[in-house]
Amino acid sequence: MSNPNWKRVVIKVGSALISPNQQGCSSHYLLSIAQFIVRCRANGTQVVLVSSGSVAAGAHLFPEQEKSDIAVKKAMAAAGQTEMIATWDRLFDFPSAQMLLTHADLRDRERYVSIRETIFSLLDNNILPIVNENDTVTTDKLKVGDNDNLSAMVASAAEADALIICSDIDGLYDKNPHEHDDATLLKTVDHIDESVYAMAGGAVKGGVGTGGMRTKIEAAEKAVSHGIDTYIINGFTELSFNMLLNGENPGTHFKPHAKPMQENVHWMRHTSNAQGEVIVEGDFDASLDSNADQLTSSEIVDVKGEFSVGDTILVRKEDGTKLVKAKSNYSSCLLNFIANQENEEFANEFEEKTGPIISDQHIANLEKE
Repeated sequence: MSNPNWKRVVIKVGSALISPNQQGCSSHYLLSIAQFIVRCRANGTQVVLVSSGSVAAGAHLFPEQEKSDIAVKKAMAAAGQTEMIATWDRLFDFPSAQMLLTHADLRDRERYVSIRETIFSLLDNNILPIVNENDTVTTDKLKVGDNDNLSAMVASAAEADALIICSDIDGLYDKNPHEHDDATLLKTVDHIDESVYAMAGGAVKGGVGTGGMRTKIEAAEKAVSHGIDTYIINGFTELSFNMLLNGENPGTHFKPHAKPMQENVHWMRHTSNAQGEVIVEGDFDASLDSNADQLTSSEIVDVKGEFSVGDTILVRKEDGTKLVKAKSNYSSCLLNFIANQENEEFANEFEEKTGPIISDQHIANLEKE
C-alpha cells in the first residue's frame, strides 16, 4: 500500500464504538476516529462519516422497556440519534450535517441523485456529512438493515476513492479468531467469492451492532465493483488510523475492480430493489445488457408482482437464471395485457409505438451471478 492520495473517503463506525456499554454515547473510542477525520481533512481529503449507534445510544433511556419491541427500538433510535450527533459534533471544530436515509431513498433514482447532490454540496462547503439509517421510520420493506451495506451505497453515491469499515478485530481472518488461535489475517483480497464469504461466517450473536463480518464483505463487494478501495480495520485502536495515514495497511485491503461499473449500472445492481419479475422463455439468450430492444412481449411467459413505470424489475428465465435488473418502461398491468395478447401483430405494433419494455440506460447484467 502506497501513501494514500485520496480525494474522498467514507468511514463507517459501528454501534460498539459509539456506545460500548449501551449506557449512552462514549467518546473513548471516538477520539482517535475524530483525529483521523481531522487529519484527512487537513491533507485535503474530503470525508463522509457513516455512523451507527442511535439505538444503542438511546437504550439507557428505556430501562424498564422490552428492548426487542419494534416501537421501543424506534423510540430508542429517535432519542439516541440526537445524543450521537451531539457527541460527534463536540469532537470537531468544523460544522457537521445529519443525513438520515432509508432504502426507499436510495432505491428511487430521483431521490438517490438528490442524495448525491446534497453530499457534494456539503463537502464543497467543508461540512462533514454524518449519515445513518433512519431507524425511527424504517420498516422491513424500507430498511437497508445494516450500516455496513449502507456505507458502501453512500461511498458509491459520493464517488469515494476509499471505504474504511471499522470492526472489533483487525480484519478478515481465514477462520474466526475468537474461536481459533491459529486464525490468520488476510492482508489483501483480490477477488470476493464464496470462499471469502465462508471465512466471514454469520452475523454476530448478542452483539451491540446489527451486522457481522459477512455484512462487511457484502459492503466490500459493492464498493470494489465501483472501483473503491475498501479496508476492514480494527476501529478500537488508534494505531489502525495512524497506519492508514502513513500509507500502511492495518487490516484487510479489498482491491477494487480494474474496470469499475458505471455509476448508473452500479446503482441498478447494488442499490435498487426489484419490485417485480418478468419471466422469459428458457431458450432466450439475447444480451439484454447491450440491447434492450431484444426483450419483446413474445419472449415473456409470466409477469410476477406489481410494479409501475420506472420501477426496477428482475428479468429471469423459467429455470430461475437471473439475466438482468432493469428499469421498466411498462407497468405490470400493461405488460401482462400485452404479453397475453394472442394477436402478435397487435403486440408488435404497440411496442413499436411505445418503445422497448426495459430501458437501455438502466440495465445491470446478472448472468454471472
